Amino acid sequence: MGGPGMPPPVIEAKKVSKTYSGICVLDKVDLSIYQGEVHTLVGENGAGKSTLIKIIAGEQQPDEGSELLFAGESIPYMTPTKSLQLGISVIYQDINMLPNLTIAENLFMGRQTGLLFDRQGIIREAKEAFRNVGLDINPRTRLGDLSLGQQQLVAIVKAVTANAKVVIMDEPTSSLAGNEVEFLYRLTGELKNKRIGVVYISHKLDEVFKLADRITVLRDGKNVACDRVDTFDTQSLVRLMVGRELRFIPMLNKHPSDDVLFEVRHLGNRLVDDISFAVRRNEILGVTGLVGAGRSEMAQTIFGIQRLERGEIYVHGEKVTIHSAQDAIKKGISYLSEDRFGEGMFRGQSVAWNATAAVIDALKDAYRCLDYERENEMVADNIKTLQIKPNRPQMHIESMSGGNQQKVMLGRWLNTKPKVLIIDEPTCGVDVGTKQEIYRHLRHLASRGMAIILISSDLPEVLSLSDRIVVMRQGRIVDTVNSSEATMEDILSKGLLGHRPIDESGRVPDEENHPRTGSGAGVFGP
Repeated sequence: MGGPGMPPPVIEAKKVSKTYSGICVLDKVDLSIYQGEVHTLVGENGAGKSTLIKIIAGEQQPDEGSELLFAGESIPYMTPTKSLQLGISVIYQDINMLPNLTIAENLFMGRQTGLLFDRQGIIREAKEAFRNVGLDINPRTRLGDLSLGQQQLVAIVKAVTANAKVVIMDEPTSSLAGNEVEFLYRLTGELKNKRIGVVYISHKLDEVFKLADRITVLRDGKNVACDRVDTFDTQSLVRLMVGRELRFIPMLNKHPSDDVLFEVRHLGNRLVDDISFAVRRNEILGVTGLVGAGRSEMAQTIFGIQRLERGEIYVHGEKVTIHSAQDAIKKGISYLSEDRFGEGMFRGQSVAWNATAAVIDALKDAYRCLDYERENEMVADNIKTLQIKPNRPQMHIESMSGGNQQKVMLGRWLNTKPKVLIIDEPTCGVDVGTKQEIYRHLRHLASRGMAIILISSDLPEVLSLSDRIVVMRQGRIVDTVNSSEATMEDILSKGLLGHRPIDESGRVPDEENHPRTGSGAGVFGP
């Protein structure tokens, strides 16, 4: 790339630096993107990836001495409007669209000219856009009625239909199911064929090696490597990202308890059906299955977000009634949602505000005024225990990296002193180093007597961290297995088909020979 006679990069960042309140986030970083290449940008949370992208998109201004060039021409002051005019489309991990508008309205917002809004015209154009990329989505649907993964696909289509010359994707598969991921991979290939440059930010190293032409590694705000994908392997890439070698080993409970701390019996509503399981003290129960299997809906039903229509919930043998999240918290149940942007963070508020939001009443004095000393002590403990960086309680949470935002959200629910912690996709959009920190902390919490329900699409994560695994499909539990006896193939087969794996003859066993166990069979494993 970029040899003699070659055209200049579509985008080039030269010695880009950015400092916030004396903290250097980017330190003379270089990045070049050529036509028809997929350039992946990797690094731990807080390495500066998102800041660099926001500077390229004109959302933030770099420090003096930084330079941005587009097709060889220097851009002295990039703005969001200028960036769009140049053909730079950004798909953020935080979906930046309006849920109360239709898909079509979101797709063409800001791209219609004239005084009249041609509603039928944008519906026709939206249908054509989806048809061109092979997606079957009704553009009249309200965006907020779609799943998080479907909203992400709409954001991707919006970016690639905007006459883009460069498409920047920030963790684009974090909310996508398997078939949706394959769609994204295919679309990325089509962008390459159209000579569009792609910047692809991901913590999933398998997809980095699948898609990348070149890889740039950032660590602590600095360039540490940039080369063709075939010059790296997984271990060398991880070593460059974290500055050390990481070894991942199973973290299973060697001393299980017989004390059942939490149990649900025959839970049901319009989203899930006949859900029964139990979790012992100091146990991590993994819950997995395809996106849309009802995992999050089950958690939301337990936590009082979704209405419980039938079934019973027990905490330490005592039947509890839960009509709201407040009821759940009072009974010792906390829930960390997978959607930290839409359902977790209070944007525009500080780290301290976000960390204490669930216990704010408990921090008030006799006059109903906030006790700032107690709040500061609680937040300082969160920062120290969870290693939240930077140590700035009054910093706006959206200015932090995704991994540190997740730690703040975890701290919020730990501040409620739960007996039962339900944690949904805890490492979504989190780098390998932060993953290890979260894993160690969850296992530590379990060892101290907490019952943890871990919902995850990441099968290696579930197998390595869970003591037992519940597999869901179509809103029901299809099996419960001990993780020491489970395999990825077994879990995938059950999640996809509701069956055990294909037998030696190549046949899938009959459904009736392997009934679902949602009625409660296998609650304590085989």
